[in-house]
Amino acid sequence: MRFRHPDGSTVHLAYCTNVHPAETLDGVLAQLRDHCEPVRKRLGRDRLGIGLWLAKDAARALSSDPVALRGLRSELDRRGLEVVTLNGFPYEGFGAEEVKYRVYKPDWADPERLAHTTDLARLLAQLLPDDVAEGTVSTLPLAWRTAYDAPRPDAAIAALRTLGERLDALAELTGRSIRIGLEPEPGCVVETTADAIAPLTAVGHDRVGICVDTCHLATSFESPGTALDALAAAGIPVVKSQLSAALHAEQPHLPEVREALAAFDEPRFLHQTRTRTAAGLRGTDDLGEALNGEALPDASPWRAHFHVPLHAAPAAPLTSTMAVLGDTLQRLVGGPRPLTQHLEVETYTWQALPPELRPRARAQLADGIAAELTLARDLLTDLGLKELP
Repeated sequence: MRFRHPDGSTVHLAYCTNVHPAETLDGVLAQLRDHCEPVRKRLGRDRLGIGLWLAKDAARALSSDPVALRGLRSELDRRGLEVVTLNGFPYEGFGAEEVKYRVYKPDWADPERLAHTTDLARLLAQLLPDDVAEGTVSTLPLAWRTAYDAPRPDAAIAALRTLGERLDALAELTGRSIRIGLEPEPGCVVETTADAIAPLTAVGHDRVGICVDTCHLATSFESPGTALDALAAAGIPVVKSQLSAALHAEQPHLPEVREALAAFDEPRFLHQTRTRTAAGLRGTDDLGEALNGEALPDASPWRAHFHVPLHAAPAAPLTSTMAVLGDTLQRLVGGPRPLTQHLEVETYTWQALPPELRPRARAQLADGIAAELTLARDLLTDLGLKELP
């Protein structure tokens, strides 16, 4: 979906396909047929943007076979789909029964992360619509914090500098500018936007910036205004933003609130949980740890890294952080010029929701994704952007 900003530029809205498990090229092609095109039709659009997730095997198949890459591009066109952004954070196995800490491997100190991200950038340059000259890829925020002892920080920064050089060469070769955004996430070396400033300054390349995920921003209790002002002051570009909402519990000391939260404690993904105290931010790696015993103070609200559907906040006594999403979006695209032109709805946790909230059929999932995109569209038009055909 495309929108015209009041300054005349185009803002793209997509939804991320990491909600649909697929490790191979055949699986990706099936996603386009079974999920993406039905969402487009529900929205009554001739064209729908998707934030494509290409796992290791799919990316390698496309990189080694130009015919297959042309076939994917043709299939996108045939189904009324377009790609301006990729989700390069998960490497493989994102649809496994247990993902948890595995999603942080390989990290940016591992040469395979650089190789994979380079492949994604090159693929995206060929997948961009003919009238679009810039693409973006979101990626792991360096590493999970417990696996980042020396000399790994130096190796990660060196890898990102090399990536910047490769992106420059790619732009010269293709005329397409691909930018990469580290995506701060609780528990990682770069947990917050503030944590991103030092390493990205050290990288020192304008094609390597930040991806602001509004669920992660909210989970860490960051103020959107403060965060974005600090990034701007440091000259760090926001290359894309993922529109998502975290789980919020206002009174976690109450038994009924803990019972409601326990329904979201599931075995597939990590749900890092945070609270603010007088001494600063406190947290656990997962929601179950917070609920068991006294690992996390409960005198103040808790937020958990659980991407809840944008259009359907959890039932009381829980809610979501949609207000943070709205504030962030206003700062990103509600001003005289957009701070980013790539927005991506990223609710990958549909099948991790409590059983009574999960879509029971493919059609229900398509309905839910379409409803999220409709809400995001309305937020954008309320900010003065005009939806384009």
